[in-house]
Amino acid sequence: MATVGVLDSTMYYEERGAADAATVFVFLHGNPTSSHLWRGVLPRIEGVDEGRVRLLAPDLIGMGRSGKPGGAYRFADHARYLDAWFDALGLADVVLVGQDWGGALAFDRAARHPGRVRGIAFMETILRPMTWEEYPEGARARFEALRTPGVGEEMVLDRNLFIEDSIGQTVLTGIDETDRAVYAAPYPTRESRLPMLQWARSMPLGGEPADVVDRVEAYDTWLAASADVPKLLLTFDGSPALMVGPALTAWCEENIAALETEYCGQAAHLCPEDRPEEIAAAVNGWAARHGLAK
Repeated sequence: MATVGVLDSTMYYEERGAADAATVFVFLHGNPTSSHLWRGVLPRIEGVDEGRVRLLAPDLIGMGRSGKPGGAYRFADHARYLDAWFDALGLADVVLVGQDWGGALAFDRAARHPGRVRGIAFMETILRPMTWEEYPEGARARFEALRTPGVGEEMVLDRNLFIEDSIGQTVLTGIDETDRAVYAAPYPTRESRLPMLQWARSMPLGGEPADVVDRVEAYDTWLAASADVPKLLLTFDGSPALMVGPALTAWCEENIAALETEYCGQAAHLCPEDRPEEIAAAVNGWAARHGLAK
């Protein structure tokens, strides 16, 4: 575990393996979690003990144990701080693994720096802009409320919705109170919870927010054209809280080049909480097939 200065703040990250390992895996979390999400996956990734693989899992800016420099915490802000983190660590050629907004940030970085990514594994993430009608009916009313001025602030900043409510609903096997406390620790005040609200308002729905829609469309173009970069979609079932169901899985298989799909069992949206062993096994097998963990 370490902290590094980035721009006007700091970013915390978990680390395993030798700094001079030939392969670097970077694990990116989403909302409202942190690098703690990967605690069951990282110890199961192969090649660390042999010195072949280095594992890194940062906390996004404003989240986990990273700094809170203020500002809007929009998608572009997260990408800018993440870019600075990559530069600070001198990471030039990596394998990205992402869940939720971590997957979107992985796609975005790959699209902007195509020569610096060897492969991408992803799960339960933002794959394409959607209309409100396409969005799961059970989640539509909540996201409409989150976007409503005043209502979203009351839900997230005042009631701490994501920590007090959503985490419990998005882990199929339940979450230990000790782990919930880790996720809650960065958000003791109203002001500190802004990143969670901003992420919720960043979902590319109905053409808004336009800047996020533009970035998602740009990385969709890259995903369709990058046949030289292996990709792995991890799928799950068993919960209405899933973002990526059969329809989006089929869309991925039709629109993402060099894609493999692997089913990893029953889980909810925060799938690394439910299926860390299966996720690690899938990533290990995929990496071995493509020579990513030399």
